[in-house]
Amino acid sequence: MDFAFVSGNPGLDLAGTVLSRRDEPIDILAAPADLERWVTACDELPDRVTADVTTFDSALTLREAIYQLALDRVLDQPFTPASLKILNDTAESPLPTLRLSNAGLHRSGELPAVLSQIARSAITLLADPHACLKECGRNSCTRLYLDRSRGARRTWCGMDACGNRIKAAAYRARRRASTTTAAHGAE
Repeated sequence: MDFAFVSGNPGLDLAGTVLSRRDEPIDILAAPADLERWVTACDELPDRVTADVTTFDSALTLREAIYQLALDRVLDQPFTPASLKILNDTAESPLPTLRLSNAGLHRSGELPAVLSQIARSAITLLADPHACLKECGRNSCTRLYLDRSRGARRTWCGMDACGNRIKAAAYRARRRASTTTAAHGAE
C-alpha cells in the first residue's frame, strides 16, 4: 500500500490514515504491520519500529486525538479535553535518537518514542496561531493539511489523490455540457 504524506506534518499524516471519514471510512492501518510500514515510509521518523497490539492501539488512539484536535482548530472551536490529554500524555515520552554520520542522519527508537515525536510535532503545529489548517476540498476526502501555499490558496490535500480527480471531473462536466449544447444547436 502506498501512503500519502501530503499533510505537511507527521501528526496530520497519521490522522490521514483513515480515508473518507464522513462516508465509508477506510482505515489503512488495519494491523500492527501496516503501522510499521507507515512509520518506515515517513521520512521524518525512524527506519524501523516494531508494533505490538498495545503500541498499535496507542498509535490509533493518538491518531484519533490528533484528528479531533486539528478538526477543532479548523472549525475554530475549543480543543476537546480528552484529545488534549491523550496528545499531551503521549508527548511526554522520550524521543527517538538522532545520529549524524558521513552517510547522513539516522533516526532510531521504539514505537512509543516515535509516537512522542508525532505528538510533539502535532502540538507545535496546533499551537501555532499562524498555521493555516484546512480540510481537503474534495467532498469525500476528510484529510486535514497544513496550507503553506502563497496566499493560502491550496484547495486539496494533494494533487495526486484529490486535485487530479476534481480537475478530471470538471473537465468531463465541461465536455458533457459542450456536447449537450452542440447536440441542441444541431436540432
